[in-house]
Amino acid sequence: MLMRTDPFREFDRLTQQLFGSTSGTWSRPSAMPMDAYREGDVYVIAFDLPGVDPDAIDIDVERNMLTVKAERRPVTKSDDIQMELSERPLGVFSRQVVLADSLDTEHISAGYDAGVLTLRVSIAERAKPRKISVGVGEGRKEISG
Repeated sequence: MLMRTDPFREFDRLTQQLFGSTSGTWSRPSAMPMDAYREGDVYVIAFDLPGVDPDAIDIDVERNMLTVKAERRPVTKSDDIQMELSERPLGVFSRQVVLADSLDTEHISAGYDAGVLTLRVSIAERAKPRKISVGVGEGRKEISG
């Protein structure tokens, strides 16, 4: 139902983990993990975005390209606080997914709970299985040459 658009995304993610570069920028955002599965007549895509304010999430669909961007900002602290350890990644996260033609991109809903952004995309009516009845005595035509 969907296709990864960037074959090097996982390589970039691994490189970021190895070299400790976990801050994404708007020009070079970090990857966000996701799951995708079908639940009846709905396709579900879940993105891990812990600690991201829902107002900092941007979802766009252009034709069949779904783009999710989010920004995790540092928690505002007073001047008298000295950071001892900071391991949680900050910055911009992004993911692009090509949605299949069988999905109805006009009907996408989004919810955010417990740090997980969940998108639900309806499967288009034209893509749902349907029965075709067979008529008896119909459809026979003789072709003369």
